[in-house]
Amino acid sequence: MTVIFEIFCIVAAFVLLFYYYMNTTFNFWKIRGVKGPRPLPLFGNVMDIMLRKKIMAEYLIELCKTYKNEPYIGIFIRSTPILVLKDPQLIKSVLIKDFSYFPQRHLSVTEKVEPLSQHLFHLEADKWKPLRNKLTPAFTSGKLKEMFPLIKECANHLEQYLEKMPDDNIVEIYELMGRFTTDVIGNCAFGIEMNALADDNSEFRRMGREIFRSGLKRDLREGLRTSFPKLYNQLSFLFDYSHLTKFFLNIVKETMEYRKKHKYIRHDFINILMELREQPHKLGEEVELTDSLCAAQAYLFFGAGFESSAWTMSNVLYELAQNKDIQDRVRQEIEEVFEKNEGTILYESVSTMKYLHAVFQETLRKHSPVWGLFRKCVAPSYTFAGTDLTIQKDQKIFIPIYGMHHNPEIHPKPLVFDPDRFLNGNNSVINDSTYFPFGRGPRSCIGERFAIVQSKVGLASFLRNHKVDVCDKTEIPYPIRQSAFLVHPKRGIYIKVSKINNK
Repeated sequence: MTVIFEIFCIVAAFVLLFYYYMNTTFNFWKIRGVKGPRPLPLFGNVMDIMLRKKIMAEYLIELCKTYKNEPYIGIFIRSTPILVLKDPQLIKSVLIKDFSYFPQRHLSVTEKVEPLSQHLFHLEADKWKPLRNKLTPAFTSGKLKEMFPLIKECANHLEQYLEKMPDDNIVEIYELMGRFTTDVIGNCAFGIEMNALADDNSEFRRMGREIFRSGLKRDLREGLRTSFPKLYNQLSFLFDYSHLTKFFLNIVKETMEYRKKHKYIRHDFINILMELREQPHKLGEEVELTDSLCAAQAYLFFGAGFESSAWTMSNVLYELAQNKDIQDRVRQEIEEVFEKNEGTILYESVSTMKYLHAVFQETLRKHSPVWGLFRKCVAPSYTFAGTDLTIQKDQKIFIPIYGMHHNPEIHPKPLVFDPDRFLNGNNSVINDSTYFPFGRGPRSCIGERFAIVQSKVGLASFLRNHKVDVCDKTEIPYPIRQSAFLVHPKRGIYIKVSKINNK
């Protein structure tokens, strides 16, 4: 009996110690005067997310509504305190004005398990900055103009594919747009004809699906990598990324060797990497451009380039299928551009399609491909201007893209698809601290301009001779799933595609 009582006392002591520890941790925001929801032991404020009942994008929208008058909110991811910023001026300070205090994302490079994680999105500031500066020339207006014929060629292939389809065909548009953007990235980044539109078994398309495949196993792996990166690296034997790693390593290495051997110059992303390898002094001592580091940048360009654009183009067509008046107005603008240029589209034409651009921007507001931005303080301390809140080094920050883009105080009737928000004279509240689908500041998306051009050219080619409608398989709204920091449709996006008899 005495032994049982002693065991009970030990267990009770451990329970009390655990409860005290968790409550001490959970007082973190309370003692700093930051409001937020009450956390739960083990889960913090993300129990529904961890149990797959809700995704982070939805949670942040609800959170911003609940604390609509607060400039910031304190939450916990398990036991880790996270500061969620809502005030536009504070967001601008973190992303732009005081960027030097917040150059890091809270994500870690897990090189031992995932050699391809050494890319611009994950890299720490000392390696990210010189690499970003040298890769930026690959995305200038001049480079985009040189790549434009390749983009247009892929758009022509898309038109040919659509022409061969039966009329009034029910299409899973997310998959189709993924094939188109895969072809564009292949041409413009790797100089390779990927044939994802024509070939159902395209290896690049298969790899694209693999990168963003979801499931419980992947969610657990992502949670471990994010929360315990050192442990994740030690458990490398449990995770197999060899097929992805070998694929991109081989593609980049073989492409570089071929070009060097045949003295073949092509003004694309691979060529920029080759120039940097031949002149390593341009990157400084902090960065050694190894085979795996080169492959990691190509991997990021491929994955982010095809996925985010495919998502946005799919949502443009999804919204146009529901809004016939907007679709007709976009098509009229497209027809005028093609007619003016004798049946084709020029690089200069892309920027003249103002209404298509407004539709594109409104789609990114309502259906942003990324649910949030992440930053980490690197200074010993930082005090937010106009507040009493001071944070310490390594404090993690979330900037809720979905929450800001669906805030009715900033974007009235946020669930209504209204491109007029972005037309001249109507976008005074759409600025660098309330609208940021590509991020803002020095760590914004390096491929933003490329994504815009490839998406607009693809959409113009699609809508010129085809219209889209809802059908029995169209889910309004459709359910979404989350994969790391991106969002995806759970069951695809189905719409009806019909030919326009105007020839």
